Amino acid sequence: MIGHAMTSQSLEILHRDTLTEGGFAGLKEHRLVTGKKLWGDRANPDAWDGIGNFVYLADARFNPKGETTMHPHKEIDVISVVVEGRVAHQGSLEHGGSLDTNDAQVQRAGGEGFKHNEVNPDETQNRMLQLWVMPEVKGEPAGYKKFSPAWGETVRIYGGLPDHTKSFSAKTTIDVAMLTAGQSIELTAPYLAYVAKGDGQFETTHLTGGDLIRGANGTFTATTDVQFILVGTLA
Repeated sequence: MIGHAMTSQSLEILHRDTLTEGGFAGLKEHRLVTGKKLWGDRANPDAWDGIGNFVYLADARFNPKGETTMHPHKEIDVISVVVEGRVAHQGSLEHGGSLDTNDAQVQRAGGEGFKHNEVNPDETQNRMLQLWVMPEVKGEPAGYKKFSPAWGETVRIYGGLPDHTKSFSAKTTIDVAMLTAGQSIELTAPYLAYVAKGDGQFETTHLTGGDLIRGANGTFTATTDVQFILVGTLA
């Protein structure tokens, strides 16, 4: 049934392709998280609620030469993670930059806001995740950070304590784990975790690209190379 989660030993799984595909401009996307903190009554009932201040997850495929078109944001933190292909970045923050496969960028709108357009520069389809987090403090200056996680690494691209983080500090955290086959990551509820690409096992449950999970404590082990997005909260 559309959007309904399957359960296995209290682990909940929502698969991307059970959701209705939407989109705008030059891309198609599945919206897996539409948090009620931001979306209220407009939240998709088939998608999941967020965690902490994390309120949005979309898995988008850009058409060849497709783009979002230039548009503004204010008082929201916008995180983009490239899954396949390349993205050319335009806008008021770091205009002219580019993202390769597995790169991530974090744009803090703050009180001054920013405008951006993400573009597929190639003649083939690409794929990018977009995540939104509501700021804990309003009126912050706009800012930009870029990350290039390597295979075998887990990189925190958002959140953490101010005195020991390279990301924007926040109680909501986002880690990108680039797991090679056989590598594991421990999951402790509450969390939302997304298998962006690849295959793995959560304990005895098989997971594949496009699976969003939550609920159970346990170990996720990659059986192929896996790009894994983990969203959590600090105590």
